[in-house]
Amino acid sequence: MNDTAQRAAPTAATTNANRLFMQRFVQFINTADPKLAPDLVSPNAAFFVPGRPDPLSGPAGYLEIINMMRSGFPDIQWTLEETIAEGDNVVARYTMRGTHQGAFMGVPPTGRKIAVQALNIYRFSKGQILEELGQPDLLGLLQQIGGLPAR
Repeated sequence: MNDTAQRAAPTAATTNANRLFMQRFVQFINTADPKLAPDLVSPNAAFFVPGRPDPLSGPAGYLEIINMMRSGFPDIQWTLEETIAEGDNVVARYTMRGTHQGAFMGVPPTGRKIAVQALNIYRFSKGQILEELGQPDLLGLLQQIGGLPAR
């Protein structure tokens, strides 16, 4: 094996492991199963959420994010559309789908269905998420539920 192949082998293994991890993570966010959180989320993890001045932390912080979304969209499901993995970093593009059945960001329930993109950047350490920078399309979401005028 040449020098380049030797360096690429561990990176490819890490990249593949991170992609498999993301499949388990989608199961976690779609079920909001608190039993999965400690395996997937580091107790030291930081989650940067739009509109919040300070990050949420650890498994409880991530469950708070999921519960915030479920309070407005109890049937919300995330579909992992694409991942780009390099070393300990993964960029994931999701489609969030659900029905607006509870108040969300000040908008009373409308019964409208949503389909919204989100782009999240994750950093892993020791097989767990250590950091997430989440960027959901909140403008599109608010337009879809009537909280802002459509284009």
